[in-house]
Amino acid sequence: MSEIIIKDIEGGVCAPKGFKAAGTACGIKGKTDKKDLALIVSDVMCSAAAVYTTNKVKGAPLEVTKRNISDGKAIAIICNSGNANTCAPNGIEIAEKTCQTAADSIGADKEDIVVCSTGVIGQELYIEPFERGIPALMQQLSYQGSASAAEAIMTTDTVPKETAVEFVIGGKVCKIGGIAKGSGMINPNMATMLSFITSDVSISPEMLDKALKEDVKTSYNQICVDGDTSTNDMTVVLANGLAGNEKIVKDGDDFEAFKAALSRVTVYLAKRLARDGEGATKLIECRVSGAADDIQARIISKSVIASDLLKAAMFGADANWGRVLCAIGYAPGEFSTENIDVIMESDKGSIQVCSGSRHKEYSEEKASQILAEEEITIIVDMHQGSGSAVAWGCDLTYDYVKINGDYRS
Repeated sequence: MSEIIIKDIEGGVCAPKGFKAAGTACGIKGKTDKKDLALIVSDVMCSAAAVYTTNKVKGAPLEVTKRNISDGKAIAIICNSGNANTCAPNGIEIAEKTCQTAADSIGADKEDIVVCSTGVIGQELYIEPFERGIPALMQQLSYQGSASAAEAIMTTDTVPKETAVEFVIGGKVCKIGGIAKGSGMINPNMATMLSFITSDVSISPEMLDKALKEDVKTSYNQICVDGDTSTNDMTVVLANGLAGNEKIVKDGDDFEAFKAALSRVTVYLAKRLARDGEGATKLIECRVSGAADDIQARIISKSVIASDLLKAAMFGADANWGRVLCAIGYAPGEFSTENIDVIMESDKGSIQVCSGSRHKEYSEEKASQILAEEEITIIVDMHQGSGSAVAWGCDLTYDYVKINGDYRS
């Protein structure tokens, strides 16, 4: 297989051919000009795939979307922020009416619409904001509208999150773009908070589904802000085929190239989500090597970055490596904890704080300087095999409690 060259480009979900997007304020967030409704539309029908939260309590939009894309097709995504439409009266009815309203405006069938919601759980959602907002979105739809849509799906996020890449399949230039939202209630399991990914690659729904389910294992499922798995987590990929490549219907070099580009998009967004954790001041990356296999490495790395005590230590720039070993020790699975090395590093340098699961002499002053940076890496070597993985989290600060203490106000 030849080298896969992937280039970062501008444009987000509108970078691939044939995708328009827009965001507007329709009043779901109250009498404010904050954008709270987003629309992404393809010029032609797309292959569609999605993964969803494993939380037993699920938002009504997830049920409707699952049903709508059961045939592997969709043409548009409509998403509101400010209200999760979860545990709410008439939730399914509102989600279905939203699809119908969007479909009527686009000239499509309601079964070809993906519907998503994010925000406060347990509050009633009404159709009137959508009836006002969707016509406005139709007027604003643009092939340069990704940033507007990315802004409209935000809740407690402090910055919008979008990216895009370009690569080649069979001599055809192909693109994948994505936007995402999420800042709190983040501990994904087979999905992320909300992430919408578009591509102009020609690929069957079956292979798209396969690629997405493989990808989230090493991207979105490897982040944690606070250990809470949301009721509305959803990642959706639409691929419209306008790049003109030979359709991907089986494993092979073309499929590997698509997966590599998809991973570039999702890992970037995953890290942005972790860095924008509610109240966070630092991105924490844990790299595990020497595990028995990659699955074990993924479990261990995520256990480390999910530890509240470790996250608090990182906020205080405290090289408390015992919390790293503690988090490794309660990770599920059977493995030895007798010969673990731990190194902490940042742009200020690197320092080994644990050798063979025992204390190693180091300078506390140097360690504090390293951990005072905004991006910190914790390197763990298990010395048991060839398995490796990476996970991402953030520090735990006073502001996290402040934000969530008055989230509904």
